[in-house]
Amino acid sequence: MTRQRRVGVLALQGAFALHAEALHEVGADPVEVRARDDMSGLDALVLPGGESTTIGHLLRTSGLWESLRTSVAAGLPLLGTCAGMIIAAREIVAPAPNDREPLGAIGISAHRNAFGRQVESFEADIEIDGLAGGPFHAVFIRAPVIEAWESDVSVLAWQNERAVMARQGSVLVCAFHPELTPDRRIHEMFVRMVPGEETT
Repeated sequence: MTRQRRVGVLALQGAFALHAEALHEVGADPVEVRARDDMSGLDALVLPGGESTTIGHLLRTSGLWESLRTSVAAGLPLLGTCAGMIIAAREIVAPAPNDREPLGAIGISAHRNAFGRQVESFEADIEIDGLAGGPFHAVFIRAPVIEAWESDVSVLAWQNERAVMARQGSVLVCAFHPELTPDRRIHEMFVRMVPGEETT
């Protein structure tokens, strides 16, 4: 029997409550993260969608940025969705004027708003490598794409020949919003990436 994973969800902006609900449904213990002290004792962390420039600004003004960078560098498993993927990237392509250096948690170049504006948001069924049970119905909202990646990054999914999901080590990112569907397979995939401990 394994200990329940304690998974933080950055709760500064975006659909963090839906991520917490999804994590709970797949057997994790979700924790909303708003300050440095909330990072204590986490087994993993989710960076949700929202507005990447705003989230990046709030991470810095809240004092969370350095704690997050240190934790990820030490191997804390990370799931970044949509804006969270942009923040987790090593490089931002076509950055907004107020964008700062991203986290550098995964060796990708993320192109923000690559599919267009809000009115060009869409849904599509995509095949994901390693995900059993058929296609995943993905919701793309002002979505980024993965424009380039390092040799040890595995691209897991494509949409119209554009990379939209990838993994490098303990970091998993996707350009869409898995929390906006009832399909919990991506959250389940992420939780399985998190090391567990035997209970006594």
